[in-house]
Amino acid sequence: MVSKKSRQEIRVKKHMKTRNRFSGTAERPRLAVFRSNNHMYAQIIDDTVGNTLVAASTLEKEVKSELEKTNNVEAAAYLGTLIAKRAVEKGIKEVVFDRGGFIYQGKIQALADAAREAGLEF
Repeated sequence: MVSKKSRQEIRVKKHMKTRNRFSGTAERPRLAVFRSNNHMYAQIIDDTVGNTLVAASTLEKEVKSELEKTNNVEAAAYLGTLIAKRAVEKGIKEVVFDRGGFIYQGKIQALADAAREAGLEF
């Protein structure tokens, strides 16, 4: 009998395939996105030294207070603008987008579009 893999296992496998193709550098770091059932997280990472340069999530108090819900498309868009503003303040203009094995639609797409509008290039 063939056993079916869980969605989480499939997502992690997809993520590892994409991570083998690109990584973040000092000139062009990686914008990594993770989404759980309740929250979203975004980090800008320099993979050459393994440092997180900028981070934002819907768990932060000031972000939570602005949002009605932390797991919808509006929250993702707000998080995208926030991460982009923080990145531009640190002098980061160009990034590589790492969707984390998630399908590029809905919340992930909203975060990416909002980050592009706020000044990040990818």
